[in-house]
Amino acid sequence: MKVLIVGSGGREHAIAFSVAKSPRVDKIYCAPGNGGIGQIAECVPIGAMEFDKIAAFAREKKIDLTIVGMDDPLVGGLVDVLEAEGLRAFGPRKNAAILEGSKAFSKDLMKKYHIPTADYENFDNAEDALRYLETAKFPIVLKADGLALGKGVLICNSLEEARDGVRSIMMDKKFGSAGNRMVIEEFLTGREVSVLSFVDGKTIRIMTSAQDHKRALDGDQGLNTGGMGTFSPSPFYTPEVDAFCQKYIYQPTVDAMAAEGRTFKGVIFFGLILTPDGPRVLEYNARFGDPEAQVVLPRMKNDLIDVCEACIDGTLDQVSLEFENNAAVCVVLASAGYPVSYEKGFLIKGLERFDHADGYYCFHAGTKRTEEGIVTNGGRVLGITAKGRDLKEARANAYQATEWVSFPNQYMRHDIGKAIDEA
Repeated sequence: MKVLIVGSGGREHAIAFSVAKSPRVDKIYCAPGNGGIGQIAECVPIGAMEFDKIAAFAREKKIDLTIVGMDDPLVGGLVDVLEAEGLRAFGPRKNAAILEGSKAFSKDLMKKYHIPTADYENFDNAEDALRYLETAKFPIVLKADGLALGKGVLICNSLEEARDGVRSIMMDKKFGSAGNRMVIEEFLTGREVSVLSFVDGKTIRIMTSAQDHKRALDGDQGLNTGGMGTFSPSPFYTPEVDAFCQKYIYQPTVDAMAAEGRTFKGVIFFGLILTPDGPRVLEYNARFGDPEAQVVLPRMKNDLIDVCEACIDGTLDQVSLEFENNAAVCVVLASAGYPVSYEKGFLIKGLERFDHADGYYCFHAGTKRTEEGIVTNGGRVLGITAKGRDLKEARANAYQATEWVSFPNQYMRHDIGKAIDEA
């Protein structure tokens, strides 16, 4: 069969890597792809938001399955466009992708269906938000309602900081139209855990757990990024936590979406925080996490194509997900200055080292193929992932593998998975 993947980051490279392992797949395309994806798929110069061009390409090439990796095209309704053309697509339709597309919607959904989350209020204008802050407890969390590349969340420790945050999000439009509405919610403390799941509208199957590192600098300092590294599984995601989430969070979310007439098919990403009072939902995403996909998918034993098709066909209840009994750690190599400003176009050396290194992976996030070779083309450049018998071995392997590649202005965190040592 022929598969088209929509997206251009490390997540899409991890998806392409998994798709390529399927004996059912003869040909993989990626729109638009990147330098690394181009080694296992044919990259086509079509942007992820060029819906008509994607649909026309899928018709022309007789694509059997399109996997939409990115949030923007999902929230924008790419799956609806493809299905209207009679094409099979993996991912939620527009009316279900709102679970990620609007934080206000998802918070209201959780309140209505008693899914545990932080207390909050939604705001449509800055004046009301500023008034609310006068009586709020600090620290407090401000969230741009829409998509902001994982960066639209501000943790404010004082009233003045929060006022500046409201102005930045709602008045200065730091995150563009994502800040037209805003959520202000209580600050929760505890370990954060990411849990990805496959959903077919009624049945949910949980993947292995992971933990992301959002801050740019060591020690969880600096600005929020799209993710500087991750590890899987999380030692803090215990059987007791899983049992609670299965009962009060996972299935109730799927059922709530169905009850709202927004049947969800695809991947739901649960961003959880393990508070002293039990697990709470911090956020939902409507697709594989990035970089979480880079540690979860390499550990999955199932044929990804089989699982995607079961989600589309409503037969996920017949699928048993299986993951290797090991661990994986991903360290992101970024361009110095990310997430604010950075230079691009630097030649990357040493990539060939990964070609025959079993259990080691180099997922490209921001790269481009040129006559000179593969060069940097983004803030997050590479996701260096390694497996190990346990998390400590995987972490040591991943950091060792970061030394195999190099490019000018390279930057990484040196404490990815340090929480492992404290578990």
